[in-house]
Amino acid sequence: MSSQPTSKTFGKSTRSVPAASEKASKWYPAYDEATPRKVRKTIRPWTARETLQPGTVLILLAGRFRGKRVVLLKALDQGVLLVTGPFKINGVPLRRVNSRYVIATSQKVDLAGIDEKKIEEIAQPKYFTAEKAKQKAGEEAFFKQGEKPQKKEISSSRAADQKAIDKALLANIKKVDMLASYLASSFSLRKGDKPHEMKW
Repeated sequence: MSSQPTSKTFGKSTRSVPAASEKASKWYPAYDEATPRKVRKTIRPWTARETLQPGTVLILLAGRFRGKRVVLLKALDQGVLLVTGPFKINGVPLRRVNSRYVIATSQKVDLAGIDEKKIEEIAQPKYFTAEKAKQKAGEEAFFKQGEKPQKKEISSSRAADQKAIDKALLANIKKVDMLASYLASSFSLRKGDKPHEMKW
């Protein structure tokens, strides 16, 4: 016989009492049951800030060249920016930086004369992928462990691209007074400076 809930009278009200088989168990599973997580199916496209326009002078806040002022060439996908020093002025080569770690200033540089096809070529992800050097196995690799690592040699094609971009850029920078010295100087804060009150 199957146990069914019985109704009992308590004063003026009646209440149904669950049967013994329907009561809560004394024991619980040792591990919580996994619940499926909600996965966002659509990826939101990244949009650059209004201040991140080509030609804007940026201040780098992180990385090897932090504190340097660079010129923005193009905003790439997923919050990546293509910038250059130019290299002759402050030593910053063509490189990609994260848009979160830059401050956009009100100063702009004219990009007239720069080959747009060359910028599109440099903007490709495969342009910045480093070639993995094959490790030498055997006695030679064992004895070379204590030696200082050799400096990375810059490919001739990358050096030529740097000169081609900087040549037109330097010509436009020289037309503006004190712009070259402004790009060459490094940014820093002193005691008592309030960045949130500064006008960039």
